[in-house]
Amino acid sequence: MHIADILSRDSMTTSFEFFPPRNDAGWESLFHVIADFERLQPSFVSVTYGAGGSTRTRTHELVVRLKTQTKLDPIPHLTCANHTRGDIENILTQYAQCGVSNILALRGDAPLAGNSTSDFAHAVDLVKCIREFNNRGTHTDPRGFGVGVAGFPEGHPDTPNTLLQMDHLRAKVDAGADYICSQLFFDNAAFIDWKERCELAGIRVPIMAGIMPVTSIAGLKRMAELAGGTRFPAKLLRAVQRCGDDADAVERVGIHWATEQCMALLDHGVRGIHLYTLNKCAATQAIFQNLGVKNSAQLRST
Repeated sequence: MHIADILSRDSMTTSFEFFPPRNDAGWESLFHVIADFERLQPSFVSVTYGAGGSTRTRTHELVVRLKTQTKLDPIPHLTCANHTRGDIENILTQYAQCGVSNILALRGDAPLAGNSTSDFAHAVDLVKCIREFNNRGTHTDPRGFGVGVAGFPEGHPDTPNTLLQMDHLRAKVDAGADYICSQLFFDNAAFIDWKERCELAGIRVPIMAGIMPVTSIAGLKRMAELAGGTRFPAKLLRAVQRCGDDADAVERVGIHWATEQCMALLDHGVRGIHLYTLNKCAATQAIFQNLGVKNSAQLRST
């Protein structure tokens, strides 16, 4: 379903993010719980793309499997790094032939080894390329792909100047982005302030809040490494430290914190909540239960 239709149907969207499994055990693990994700009835799900397109084939495979074997509506991530214009055109053609309706266009991380070579320097260039593809009318939907882009409530490490960063986000929207999905954050005040600054900058497309529950100390450290610039409030860190070596207690603290975030965001009329799942459903299910609903349809009607 095109994102415009999803946004028209759902006054408040809920969505989940998956990553392509690296081996057979990972595939089995994900599809063992996929029915649990389906029962939560998300508006859509997204599928990540590794550094420099390193999971390109696996991303496509997971998107196709989700689209053909489940009730979930997948949106693949697509990045600039290590891709020529021809590469991007081929990927878009494959997705169009599969009936994929939307793309999340990202600059992406540089490859883990070696330098990135790409015909696109920034995500705005990729958005423009997708719009050019749409204008050719080769997609089964005459509107072509819906396009999402990323936003960074607490700043992007490569662009310390927050005014310039807002200019970059506005450029992506002006180039044709239909919605913005935020980087994960743990401080709602930072997200709400950033959202207001987006409005002041003339950005009017829907903004979805990215939430990742802390489920382990190791996971917390990975988040700090991957989501550069994200602030971890002292209150959250203090609660995690109180857990000591009790892994279950850490997970309970993380789920509680994410639940409180979601409750407050709902009270502020957030347009969407995007949950980073790490391919595990238990934390996502617990958040829904804590919110007093069984699925996203109930959540959207509250």
